[in-house]
Amino acid sequence: MKEVQFNLIKDQLIKLTNLDGSFYQNKLQYIDINGIKNKKDFEKIPFTNKDELRELYPLGLQAVSDEEIVRIHSSSGTTGLPIIIPYTQKDIDDWADMFKRCYEIAGLTKLDRVHITPGYGLWTAGIGFQNGAESLGAMVIPMGPGNTEKQLKMMIDMKSTVLCGTSSYALLLTEEIEKRGIRDKIHLRKAIIGSERWGTKMRKRIAEELGAKLYDIYGLTEIYGPGVAMSCDYESGMHYWDDYVYFEIINPRTGEVLPEGEIGELVITTLHKEGAPLIRYRTHDLTRFIPGQCECGCTYPRIDTLIGRTDDMVKVKGVNIYPGQIDSLLYEVEGASSEYQIMIDHLQGRDIMTLFVETNPSIEKKEFEHNLKNYFKSRIGISIIPKAVRIGDLPRSEKKSTRIFDNRY
Repeated sequence: MKEVQFNLIKDQLIKLTNLDGSFYQNKLQYIDINGIKNKKDFEKIPFTNKDELRELYPLGLQAVSDEEIVRIHSSSGTTGLPIIIPYTQKDIDDWADMFKRCYEIAGLTKLDRVHITPGYGLWTAGIGFQNGAESLGAMVIPMGPGNTEKQLKMMIDMKSTVLCGTSSYALLLTEEIEKRGIRDKIHLRKAIIGSERWGTKMRKRIAEELGAKLYDIYGLTEIYGPGVAMSCDYESGMHYWDDYVYFEIINPRTGEVLPEGEIGELVITTLHKEGAPLIRYRTHDLTRFIPGQCECGCTYPRIDTLIGRTDDMVKVKGVNIYPGQIDSLLYEVEGASSEYQIMIDHLQGRDIMTLFVETNPSIEKKEFEHNLKNYFKSRIGISIIPKAVRIGDLPRSEKKSTRIFDNRY
């Protein structure tokens, strides 16, 4: 922890605990804020979690007066009440500044035409991509999601040079471009992908078929939105803006802060946020700090590409399985495409896991399934039912793809 970060956090803590009736005044009422003198003291502060924020619905997290709030955004709320995050004008401006850095680190200029496919409205993605591009001075093409026919027409007619979206929708567009034979009419040179983790095979396929350089972008609604971290040309993790956010990596089971290089759960503290500051917020995202300075010359620190989420994990026959493990495994299996789907059932007193994988049409199906079953057993440690399907058989999504379906509960 840098001294400037510590001082900003201390200022936030003092302000929040002196705010009558605020979430953090109640949460930290038994913490001696003045007694926090160093990083070790700070790490004794309890974590903030998503369930607490849901209980504050709608505006219990707000830390400034109503007249200072200029916008709200919200999480999806698919697993309960949505989390409402209020923003001041400074929050919006800071977010745009971080996003502008993301574009700059990817080499975008004012001459780029940024084709934005994520959703607008309460979701942070679409407007976040737009604000950053406008801050940079690039041309914005604010498409939003869906209507693939119109997406491709505008991409061709407007000569879009940068695609922004989820990996799932980028794949869908890539397949449509290939299917229609319009690759020579597409001018994309870069694609900025966020919102969900994606494997090496999907990355390689999209990059090759689009003819574009791909970049990872990271963020979450509770912490501004996308734009908190970004990969560079060297694809060696994502640089994060440590003058706006403080990152920790913890053991997700014990809460212990882990040393640099070890994989754990990312915890974020905001340093400047006004509308809804967060202290030690558990993201559930699994990553690690990457030591040393990046070859690109950027001095901002890095985290690794996300390997999954703690709440994405499923336990089958006593074995913990993450989507990232499946991505890595399929990368090594000859003939396997990037797309897969897992069905988990409990039949006749035992767990049954079926793995559907899209395959190259030239692959012999029975041999592929036999190899996949053996490889999965040796790498993951459990037996599965392998099912090879044709490329395009598994569903595509304009938003995030669901890859694991647990039907046991």
